[in-house]
Amino acid sequence: MRVEDVDGELEGVLITADELHTRLAQMAHQVDVDYADKDLLIVGVLKGAVMVVADFVRALSIPVEMDWMAVSSYGSSTKSSGVVRILKDLDADLGGRHVLIVEDILDSGLTLSWLLRNLRSR
Repeated sequence: MRVEDVDGELEGVLITADELHTRLAQMAHQVDVDYADKDLLIVGVLKGAVMVVADFVRALSIPVEMDWMAVSSYGSSTKSSGVVRILKDLDADLGGRHVLIVEDILDSGLTLSWLLRNLRSR
């Protein structure tokens, strides 16, 4: 999405880049503590979370594996259809692992709820 596409709809910046990076560093520190000596898989939700995952993983000090899923409930619309589809599935095996989902935007929660149910069933 281009800034020009939403420029008239933006009222202001909600969080600055510095605030975002500070919060990512805080969360990374907490993950370092909580998942030390655990087999952690970071699942990034494509495409929006790519930069967030990259910044987050760089802030971690523990070793992790990353994998990616692409899911959609929007299709070509800007309104959710209510049906979630997998566009790209994970390559990694989830068996016995801790999984941390990293998403860029959470609006209705439909996609994340579906994703949690889907991954727990594996």
